[in-house]
Amino acid sequence: MTDVDLFHRASLVRNRMRAQRLSPAGSFLFEEVGNRLADRLLDVQRPFPVTLDLSGRPGFSKLLAKSGAIKARKMDMIVATADAPEMARGGLLVASSQEILPFAAACADLAVSVMALHWVNDLPGVLAQIRRTLRPDGLFLAAFLGGDTLIELRECLAAAEIEVSGGISPRVIPLVDIRDAGGLLQRAGFSLPVADRDRIDTTYRSVIALMRDLRAMGETNALVQRRRHFSARTLFVRAGELYAERYGRDGRIPATFDVTYLAGWAPHASQQKPLRPGSAKTRLATALDADEQSAGEKAGPMGSKKIP
Repeated sequence: MTDVDLFHRASLVRNRMRAQRLSPAGSFLFEEVGNRLADRLLDVQRPFPVTLDLSGRPGFSKLLAKSGAIKARKMDMIVATADAPEMARGGLLVASSQEILPFAAACADLAVSVMALHWVNDLPGVLAQIRRTLRPDGLFLAAFLGGDTLIELRECLAAAEIEVSGGISPRVIPLVDIRDAGGLLQRAGFSLPVADRDRIDTTYRSVIALMRDLRAMGETNALVQRRRHFSARTLFVRAGELYAERYGRDGRIPATFDVTYLAGWAPHASQQKPLRPGSAKTRLATALDADEQSAGEKAGPMGSKKIP
């Protein structure tokens, strides 16, 4: 855990419990992201006998089963985490999703996390713990909100709050930039780190409809420094007006969700390794010149003149 937590865990658990009661109203984003992550897993041709689902909410194991990944990857046991004991469902082994992971070193072949890491106080520390739980050549896959997620809402809320109260209070969580994500994997000790991004564009009738969906997803404000004793009605009315003015089209407003995907492996001797600096046998300039000559030779009937 960090010295100063960003997120209030009790509020996060309460939000997730409420979202579970409202499900399936807010499950569409979790299911969409989970299905995309399951598709990526299907591309990995190897078994994963012991899998850790670190998503903190039920549902991903069902998506894995539906996608065929459990059978295809020979997952004999899935250990799932839950934000609270009441959230545990199905015949899975369940552990708490506190940021101190209760797993032994080198106990799992695969660790997956869906829509959870953007609520972690100490992301580098949790990634290091996940790396520790994986056996050599074990795989870690994650998907979480990052980048420009809800950029429209963030902008309009900030502008509205400046008008209404003369300042800004924390209302939207800080999000990891894609440029930093790969570095976090390397820092945690993963090999062959990969970070990429998907954008999911949605539209809503109003900002109230958007906020209702965020509540049903369990993605509402759980920041420690959020303003508690404040009437939000005036703020959200003004934010809705600004939203419609700046982004509205055909009676609807857009909402952007940027999903960051991470993949990394626990180090193993069999994995590819970068060449030692200075070990190249061909100069880069020579290789580039050869490519240019080859391209010119293949220019065909239009001539073989190289483009300067």
